[in-house]
Amino acid sequence: MSTTAILFPGQGSQTPEMRDLVADLRPDLLEQVAEIVGEDPFAKADEGTNYAQPAIFCASLAGWESLGRPDGDFMAGHSLGELAALVAAGALQERDGLELVSLRGRLMQESGEKAGDGGMLALVGKGAADHAAELADGHGLSVANDNSPQQVVLSGARDALPGAAAAAEELGLRAIDLPVSGAFHSPMMRDAVPEFEKAVKNVKISEPRVKVLSAVTAAPFDDIAAQLTAALTNPVRWRETLLALHELGAERFVEVGPGRVLTGLVKRTLRDVELVSA
Repeated sequence: MSTTAILFPGQGSQTPEMRDLVADLRPDLLEQVAEIVGEDPFAKADEGTNYAQPAIFCASLAGWESLGRPDGDFMAGHSLGELAALVAAGALQERDGLELVSLRGRLMQESGEKAGDGGMLALVGKGAADHAAELADGHGLSVANDNSPQQVVLSGARDALPGAAAAAEELGLRAIDLPVSGAFHSPMMRDAVPEFEKAVKNVKISEPRVKVLSAVTAAPFDDIAAQLTAALTNPVRWRETLLALHELGAERFVEVGPGRVLTGLVKRTLRDVELVSA
C-alpha cells in the first residue's frame, strides 16, 4: 500500500456546502463551535478570519470523519489546518483544538484591524516561488505563503503592495490583491502572539500517533506549542512541506476538505503521486 499523507486545508478553502457536511457527520461540532465563537460561524465564513478559521476546522474534521478517520503515515496542515492535523493525530484534544482555532481566528482578525494598513498579494505564474524573496525584500514585505512553484503570497503594509505588484508583472507574473483584513503570516501579526502563546501553553499536548509536519519548519513538529505560535508571524512553507513529505516516502496525498485547494497545490508541486479528496 502506498505511503499516505493526510492534508488539512487552511483559509480560502471554504465552500457553501461545508456546514451541511458538519451537520450530517459531526452535529456536536456545530453546537460546540457556536458556543465558543458566540454564533454559528459558517454563515459568516467569508466575512473574516474569526469566522472562517473555526468553520474550516470543523469541516476538515468532518471530512476526515467521512473517510473513516484515517491516520495515514503522515499528516500536515496549511496554516490553521495544522490544528486540525494535530487533533486528528491525537496530539491535541478536539475541544482544545476548537478553542485554539477560534481564538487564533479572532486574534488574527483583531490584530489586522488594529494595524489597519496590512494586506496580502498573491503572485501567480511560472517562477513565482523563485522571485518571491527578491520581491518581498525589495518592497519591505514578507513571504507569507510559499504554496507551490507557481503560487506565492506576499504580506505587509498595504501601501507597499502596488509597487510589488508592478514589479511582479514586469517579471511575467499575475498579481492579485487579496480581500483580507490584515497582513497574515508576517510580523504585523505580532499583537496576536502573547494571548495565543499563553493559551497553547495551557493545553495538554500529547505525542501524535503519526508524524505531523509543521509548515513553519517543513519538518515534523518537535515543539508543538512554540511552532503553532510561530505560525502566526512566520511564512507557511507549504511547497517545502510537500517536498519533505515526498522525500519521507509519501506517494499518496489525501485532502480531507473542504475544497480542493491543497490537491491543486500538490499537483503543481509534485509529479507521479496519487491524489485523493474527501
